[in-house]
Amino acid sequence: MKIQALSPLRQRPFQPLLAPLSLGFTFKPSFLTPTKHAPLHSSFILCSRSSHSVKFRPSFATVTETDGVVIDDVDTEPNLVNEGDNELGFINIGYISSVHGIHGEIRVKPATDFPELRFATPGRRWLKSKVLGGQSIQEVELEEGREHPGLKSWILKFRGIETVEQAKMLIGATLLVTKDDRPELEEGEFYTHDLIGMRVFMKENGTLVGTVVNVFNSGANDLLQIVLDSSFDTLDKSGKSKSAGTDVSGQLVLVPFVEAIVPDVDMKRREMHITPPKGLLEINLRFDERSKKERRQLEWKERKKFQKRLIAAKKKLSEMEQQHVFHGYQHGEKDQWSLLSDQIVGVNSKLLQEALQSLERPAKRWKVADLTSAIEAKVIYSIQLSEEYFSNGSENKLVKDIQEKGLKLMSEGKIATVFLFNEKEHHGSIYASNMVENEAIDTSIFQMFQKIKGHVSVPLILVSSAQQIQSLRDLFTSNNYFNFDSEKVWFLEEEKLPVVSSLPEGQNKHKILMKSPWEILQSPIGSGGLISLFSKHSIADNLIGMGVEYIELCCPSEKIGGGNSLLLGLINKREAKIGMQISPTTADSEKYFDVILSLDFVKKLQSNKLQFDAIPRAHSFVEKVDKEWVTVTTSTPNSFELSCSIYSSLNACSLDKVCIVEVGG
Repeated sequence: MKIQALSPLRQRPFQPLLAPLSLGFTFKPSFLTPTKHAPLHSSFILCSRSSHSVKFRPSFATVTETDGVVIDDVDTEPNLVNEGDNELGFINIGYISSVHGIHGEIRVKPATDFPELRFATPGRRWLKSKVLGGQSIQEVELEEGREHPGLKSWILKFRGIETVEQAKMLIGATLLVTKDDRPELEEGEFYTHDLIGMRVFMKENGTLVGTVVNVFNSGANDLLQIVLDSSFDTLDKSGKSKSAGTDVSGQLVLVPFVEAIVPDVDMKRREMHITPPKGLLEINLRFDERSKKERRQLEWKERKKFQKRLIAAKKKLSEMEQQHVFHGYQHGEKDQWSLLSDQIVGVNSKLLQEALQSLERPAKRWKVADLTSAIEAKVIYSIQLSEEYFSNGSENKLVKDIQEKGLKLMSEGKIATVFLFNEKEHHGSIYASNMVENEAIDTSIFQMFQKIKGHVSVPLILVSSAQQIQSLRDLFTSNNYFNFDSEKVWFLEEEKLPVVSSLPEGQNKHKILMKSPWEILQSPIGSGGLISLFSKHSIADNLIGMGVEYIELCCPSEKIGGGNSLLLGLINKREAKIGMQISPTTADSEKYFDVILSLDFVKKLQSNKLQFDAIPRAHSFVEKVDKEWVTVTTSTPNSFELSCSIYSSLNACSLDKVCIVEVGG
């Protein structure tokens, strides 16, 4: 049916394939394909088997797959795209992170070993952008580019992009070149993508071992990650042959990519032969000794358990008058219904209800300026430090004593560190959106973990997007957990909530918006979501059992990397509940925070309701109108993203139990 156009909204029938979004200038479309989910892969651009002169350029990335095209998020060779008589292949060289200046320039975070070639040479490039449920790849002309060493990025100018508004619409897009532009490698070097997918055989007898699915760097050399074939016969950890019926298919093993172990690499036949030392392939294997019948019974129990959770989740959403979320079950196929079920079960209905209720009872929203005023009024205790303290230290005896106390508490394992990598908090920091998964491993990430590496007793909680979690796991695995105890490291998916309509529909009910008939439009809620995660995963109780008394929550940046011994010593000395490090002279200092909370206060917050903010945003979404799905788009805010900052915890604490380290001057 035809829907009357409503200003400023524009409605049209929902389609699986959508036309490219208008960016304000002319693009030449290449192709458009819907998104498919694919496993994450981390890869290194160049690999060498030389044990004496290892040639690699560290790069951490993911591979995403779409219909007809595989795009490798590092400067490596992708599969070819067959489109009629055209054979196209694209290589990811970076992503657009922000706007630069007022003349339409953009800033690119590189994911390539050849930045001069990719960003300083004018010519054709391509941009991959996400469009509701799919992706578009469009051609653009690079006019000029220059390096910005301080931010480890490049500033580019595209033809036709003249204003800040036009440039803003490119943020988040991936920059591509064709595979024909791939530079020649030296002898003994390989593109990672060429290694992934190769079959692996034992050199001595030709037995099929498995298939290469990933490549990591362990510091000394590259590691091949191989998924074992079901026919491969391994030993168990005791050195005995595995029992009959034991399935090793799908198990992953790591093999050093050195010539002594991988002597033969046949690129034409897509095969390699290995001579692993005895026991190498059995390391970290987990054997499932259960029979097929037992495994089927377990799967059946898991399905029943999921069905119970789904029924409960549907009931909660129905009580909130959000039954429109279920309309997708009337359309599509089994896979899409399964996706919708996962989405429904994943909604934290209790937190959503609390967030919507908190909008009706606004509370004080703390900012750095408010903290500064409270310090001046002597309501909050603070100590002031200059920027020089971080490079030269302090001669002040009180400061030195407080810092020594903090270091002692760290060495005793009295604090856990939480790194927040979510998009809402860290945009613009050293972990800008998608950096962990799409970009070369920046040396900053190593420096950050090295900074607290000596405190091996410190538990770590890493909070990130679902897409980044596996990349972070791989990073820790390939670097021996940076010497931390693997039993004391948690990888948690950031807390998200549905995006809701900004106009309440009857009885002040905000409507959950749908990205597609089977996907809920969601956004991260921010640093305040940590409290919900601690409750959901019983983290606080586990930490208390380990003797931990404090948690440090920080959004990593070039100046903030955890291990703030001075702030820890101060909160302990003052017997405070909250400690914060602030910099009144730094823009957006609420985003790049360093906060320490006592664990007993965290437990209190789990039973309290934190304050949420409704952030107006312009979102495209789909809705069912008269039995037909329509897509609604707008250029003006039409929805709310529900956001919660850890700063809102100040409303639940007496200010005499708050202390501040103020940095400036």
